[in-house]
Amino acid sequence: MDYGCPPVNGPPSPAVPAASAPPPGPIDLMALCREGKVKEAVEFLSQGIRPDPPTFFALVASCSDPKFLEELKKIHEFFIRSPFRADLQINNKMLEMYGKCGSMNDARRVFDGMPDRNMDSWHLMIDGYASNMQGDDGLQMFEQMRRVGVHPDSRTFLAVLAACASAEAVEEGFIHFDSMHKEYGIAPGIEHYIRIIEVLGKSGHLNEAVEFIEKLPFEPPAAIWESLKNLARAQGDIDLEDQAEELLISIDPSKVNPGKIPTPSAKRRPGINMLDGRNKLGEYRLPPKIEKKPVKEQVYVPDTRYVLHDIDQEAKEQALLYHSERLAIAYGLISTPARTPLRIIKNLRICGDCHNAIKIMSKIVGRELIVRDNKRFHHFKDGKCSCGDYW
Repeated sequence: MDYGCPPVNGPPSPAVPAASAPPPGPIDLMALCREGKVKEAVEFLSQGIRPDPPTFFALVASCSDPKFLEELKKIHEFFIRSPFRADLQINNKMLEMYGKCGSMNDARRVFDGMPDRNMDSWHLMIDGYASNMQGDDGLQMFEQMRRVGVHPDSRTFLAVLAACASAEAVEEGFIHFDSMHKEYGIAPGIEHYIRIIEVLGKSGHLNEAVEFIEKLPFEPPAAIWESLKNLARAQGDIDLEDQAEELLISIDPSKVNPGKIPTPSAKRRPGINMLDGRNKLGEYRLPPKIEKKPVKEQVYVPDTRYVLHDIDQEAKEQALLYHSERLAIAYGLISTPARTPLRIIKNLRICGDCHNAIKIMSKIVGRELIVRDNKRFHHFKDGKCSCGDYW
């Protein structure tokens, strides 16, 4: 008998419905997280998938890039409706990722709603404020930590000194540094000395940073000179940068800067901005040509020092209009709700002229403009930037 043939006579057999594919389980979401497919994973959550704690942790951890901020917020919404919403490890990871995405307001809401906290919770908040150039808020968080009776440790003071550097709070930085041993019996480590050097250097006190290094109770290791070299470079002190680099290489020859060896120049990348608004990301590249219009504000004077081409003054002013973050902000202002924060992701370092222009924009439009360049977050609000004009 041939079981593969249908009967010749009689009605046809009813069709057997195809079995529907089982919904993806936690293991599938974990795979999507490993592949960086965050948006697809969030779509599965909307279809009713219920992750377990390890999967929730992986989902949150996959949102470390600012472009995934909206996905992180959606994951957070599902998380607080889950039976695991009190999970300390996941909440701490949520604090960390909100900080990396530049949304400390959301991080603070998570922190305030946590039923339990540990030392990591406080450290993540202080570190998050420091890395987002909101050092004053980080120092206030430290004071709140002490008021509730949490005893700081060595790691706490690393975060506190980073907040002091962010806020350019030199005097307060030394007060906290001295209190480590006097009040808490904590011996400062190399990392703490480096943080104090950063407090001085980021505040523009490079000479004082050198004096501090010269008075160290130990021979400065390579990490100290590397920190000073980076600070001198950021402040434009070429002589000090060269001196620090010589001392660095004498201790660690592997730190030779290959950039000083003549090499073929790399192809210049065009400036790219990612505008984050209405759950969409739009990409803006440098336009080949832009029409100059007579709308120059009296309060804004183009700083043509940032145009390195050998062209006349008018052409330099026009060249500044090519910078893509301005186009991204202009589009964002007309396509997003009024008074809402606007986030711009830029792949190059923001120039000084655009920095000044965006400060003015934030005051005129009354909105917070958040720009993430390849160095740090800049929170522009009421005509000021969180970086204090240092980046």
